[in-house]
Amino acid sequence: MTRAWSTVATDEERYRPLYARVLGLRFVNPGGVLCFLFFEGAVALAVLLALAELVSWWAVLVLPIAVAAMVKLNDVVAEMVVRTAAQVPEQERDRFRRQMEPVVGRARVPTSAHALPGGATSVGSLPHGAAPASARAWPGGATTDSRGVRYHHPQRATFDHPNEQ
Repeated sequence: MTRAWSTVATDEERYRPLYARVLGLRFVNPGGVLCFLFFEGAVALAVLLALAELVSWWAVLVLPIAVAAMVKLNDVVAEMVVRTAAQVPEQERDRFRRQMEPVVGRARVPTSAHALPGGATSVGSLPHGAAPASARAWPGGATTDSRGVRYHHPQRATFDHPNEQ
C-alpha cells in the first residue's frame, strides 16, 4: 500500500513501531523510545495519578487515547504544511530564503535631536544646562521626564560614582 504523500518507504513500514503503524502516521516518524513514552508512559502516568486519587480510574483509558489523538493531529498538521509548501513556486521559495538571511551591520543614528517614546526629547540634544519641559532635575545632572524615566546629560556628572543615585 503506497501513499502519494508518505515520507516512509513501503519496505520500511513493517519495521516501524506498532504505535506509529496503528495510528497511520505518515509525516511524523517517532522512533521506538518515543512510541514507548507515548503509550506506556501515558498509561503509567494515568495509573500513578489514579493511585494518588487525583483522577478516576477512567484516566487509565482516556489519557493514552488523548495522547494518541494529539500525535495524530500533529501528523495531520504536518501533512497540511508539506502540501502547502509544495504548492509554493520555486521562485517564491528562493525569494523567501533571501529575505530570511540574517543581515549583520550597524544602524547609523544622526546626532541631531532624537525623539524618545512619549514625545520627550533626549537631554543630549538640548543646549547645555537645558532640560525638557516635562523633566525634573535630580542631583548629579540627571533629569526625569513625566513618566519617571531618568536621563543623563553627557556634559554633567555621571552615575558611575558609587555615592550617586
